[in-house]
Amino acid sequence: MSTLINKAEQFVTNYLNDNLDPTFVYHNIAHTQRVVAKAQELAEELKLSDHDSNQLLLAAWFHDIGFTKTIDGHEKESVKIATEFLESENASEETVKKVSEIILATEMHYEPKNNLEGLIRDADCAHVSSKNYEDYASLLRKEWELTLGKKVSKTEWLQENIKFLTNHTFYSALASAKWEKRKGKNLANLLKSQNKIKENTEKLKQKKAELQFKKEKLDLPERGIETMFRVALRNHITLSDIADTKANILLSVNAIIISLVLSNLVSKLDNPSNHYLIWPTAIFALFTVASIVLSVLATRPNVTQGKFTKEDVANKKVNLLFFGNFHKMKLDEFEWAMSEMMQDRDYLYSSLTKDLYFLGLVLNRKYNLLRVTYTVFMVGIIVSVICFAVAFQIAETSSNTPLI
Repeated sequence: MSTLINKAEQFVTNYLNDNLDPTFVYHNIAHTQRVVAKAQELAEELKLSDHDSNQLLLAAWFHDIGFTKTIDGHEKESVKIATEFLESENASEETVKKVSEIILATEMHYEPKNNLEGLIRDADCAHVSSKNYEDYASLLRKEWELTLGKKVSKTEWLQENIKFLTNHTFYSALASAKWEKRKGKNLANLLKSQNKIKENTEKLKQKKAELQFKKEKLDLPERGIETMFRVALRNHITLSDIADTKANILLSVNAIIISLVLSNLVSKLDNPSNHYLIWPTAIFALFTVASIVLSVLATRPNVTQGKFTKEDVANKKVNLLFFGNFHKMKLDEFEWAMSEMMQDRDYLYSSLTKDLYFLGLVLNRKYNLLRVTYTVFMVGIIVSVICFAVAFQIAETSSNTPLI
């Protein structure tokens, strides 16, 4: 019988390659080979007799060959082709009859009457427990589109697959034990995808509503005022970036200077002959450290508590445009507050004005600190150079004074 199965494999492979329309991207030779492999796996683990195992494998090879003739009722066409092949190979009438019954068991909504019929249905649906289930499902969806002209939306396809996996049952205890767990994971993944689509749909509806709201221009500022706020806020942010850059430059320069002082000058102060360098070095280091501290203060962020209440929103006391006011709030609360603000023209104007005002306060603080920092740095350099010059002069005078 194994020789008959080898011949069946060669016959079906050649027949499908020669006669199956390429639009059948799911019910093709690859699908048939997967079903045969799963049927053989079940037969081996159940230790079926050679007689039953061979009948199951023959049915698995021929179960979808009827797609070369028709889609509806393809199982009956599969039986005809299988019968012709088996008779040409002088198979017994019992084998032809049994294989035909197993093939017909793959019809939709058919309830298996014996073990072999249940096994062929389990092997035919084994893909529901595959890690690549979504890929196989996508191929079937494409096949419907190409062969039936049936276009199914992503949402409808998810619902179709969820319904199929929910109602599907394995007929053999072995298949259930082997594949039910992974089928459950695939169903869970489909449900997650469905929920994600629902969330995206809700967000899309919200965005459409916002766009419609903007088009109607019921409560939004006029374009000229929008442009004014946009330009002003952009300029303030640019100035803030410039201030941070200047502070970072000073911080880096002074960090290099203090490193050089510590590594080169301080190590030489232990020598009594260099005692005249102590005060100039201390003054130089003091001004450098002061510049570093001021640079850090100019760039150090200040974040507020990040909370507000519904009463604050109702009383228009919170500026929702600054992250420091909402970074600890829940998303749904923040979305509600933003919706309230967008529907209130006065509140929106007030929030933009406050945002601009407080940006100005931050800039004022940064640039005042920067001005002081640059002044300290400049004065420190000048004073340090003078101190070093005086120290060297005193040291030279002392060395030239004759001893009496």
